[in-house]
Amino acid sequence: MFKTINAVQIHVSLDEIEPEIWRRLVLPSGWNLGQLHLAIQAAFNWWNYHLHEFQIGGLRYGDVELLTQDADEDDPRVFDCREVRLCDFAHGAVFNYVYDFGDNWRHTVMIEEFVALDVAPKHGTCIDGARARPPEDVGGVPGYERFLEIMSDKTDPEHADTRRWCGGYFDPEWFDLAVVDKDVRNALRPNVKRRLHQPKPKRNEPTAA
Repeated sequence: MFKTINAVQIHVSLDEIEPEIWRRLVLPSGWNLGQLHLAIQAAFNWWNYHLHEFQIGGLRYGDVELLTQDADEDDPRVFDCREVRLCDFAHGAVFNYVYDFGDNWRHTVMIEEFVALDVAPKHGTCIDGARARPPEDVGGVPGYERFLEIMSDKTDPEHADTRRWCGGYFDPEWFDLAVVDKDVRNALRPNVKRRLHQPKPKRNEPTAA
């Protein structure tokens, strides 16, 4: 007896940063790109207040109205992200997701596997991942590299202000599967709130600059 495909496993990683920052998600296969956008936002705890788009096969997908407000006639056409579902992709498909056109956080998305779960999922889950994403508005990859330098050098004149700006603590190696999975499960909830800063370690855990 054949089971119906009802879920898809995807791998999402941030480009141009080493070691890799990544998440592995299992999502309902009927979700569209708009819902995938919310799942990625939740998985990385992005705050979802910047523009975003998917780049697939040389085409752009996103919120048509927002992405065409200031567009020129020569700009590529934008397609509605709600018209493409995850089940429309082939196994092994790879495409890009860009968040915040200023900081230009490029993510590579890979369709790893289509799954037939016993019970069709109603929400997404995170099953694996590694490392913390950079702070919002840090200035892209170059800004993040400078941020890490400042945070690791207490003698840097910008250290105190930068530490306060990021909430007093930042560990680039942080990843808590339980926390991230909860975020992804709630990805589609309306008015969901994001953490402003990375969770601080418990008292018995080592701290990082």
